[in-house]
Formats: sequence, structure tokens, C-alpha cells
Amino acid sequence: MAKNPNRPLSPHLQVYRWSPQMAISIFHRATGFIMATAGMMTVLWWLSSISGGAESYATFQKYVVSAGSDGTSAQVVSNWFFRLVALAVTFSFFQHMASGIRHLVLDIGAGYELKTNRTWASVAFVAAFFATAFVVLFVASRFLGVW
Repeated sequence: MAKNPNRPLSPHLQVYRWSPQMAISIFHRATGFIMATAGMMTVLWWLSSISGGAESYATFQKYVVSAGSDGTSAQVVSNWFFRLVALAVTFSFFQHMASGIRHLVLDIGAGYELKTNRTWASVAFVAAFFATAFVVLFVASRFLGVW
């Protein structure tokens, strides 16, 4: 069977230009995945350590929350890893929420104009960034004893 040379090619990523709408769609899926895996695995470990008793919960705290002054190097590295995980999950939460609100507005039927859609896609990224920064600064100020 001969191919028709005038037939259009199916679109792929090399044809499209990246736009905020495309990026927010991909980020919405990625942040949902991050929250479902990293966040839930940590929560499940936390719940299982609570059910395991005081010694199990103390071990969880040493690896996740704070190793303390007598902590091993593995516990200190684990603490920093879980701080990065908490930062990623926090950003994921706010980005997923901002994107979800944007989708809710789109489901109502508003915001489909190209310029409006592009603007609100960009606003969702900026809002997630600033909300994450606010939470990080708030938590850091609590740990440093500012408040």
C-alpha cells in the first residue's frame, strides 16, 4: 500500500512550541504523582511508626524530623533528604491546588481566551512558588524562634 505524500504528519513535541498552558498541564500530572508517592510513602511510614510504639516512633523522628546532637551521619543525611522531600511535596501541593482551581474555572466555561488562559497558567506557577516560599519562611522562622 503506497503512502500519500500529501497526508499530514501526526503532531509531536518537536512541532509544538512550549507554552504555559502545556507546562501547567504536565506539572499538574507530575505534582499529583509526587504527592501520591513521596507524600503518601512518608505518611504511611509515620503511621506505621506510631503503631509500632515509642521506640519505633523515636527511630522515625531521628531519620525524618531531627537526628539531634547524637545522630549518626546517615540520620543527618536522611534529615536533609526529607527536608527536600517536604519542600517538593509543599510546592507540589500548592502547584496542584492552583492548577486545580484554574481547571475549575475552565470547567465553569470561563478563561478559554488564549491570552487569558496563558495568563492564568503563568499565575498558577507564580502563586505556587510564592505560597511555597511563604510556608518555608514561616517554618524557618518558627525553628529559629523569630515568632
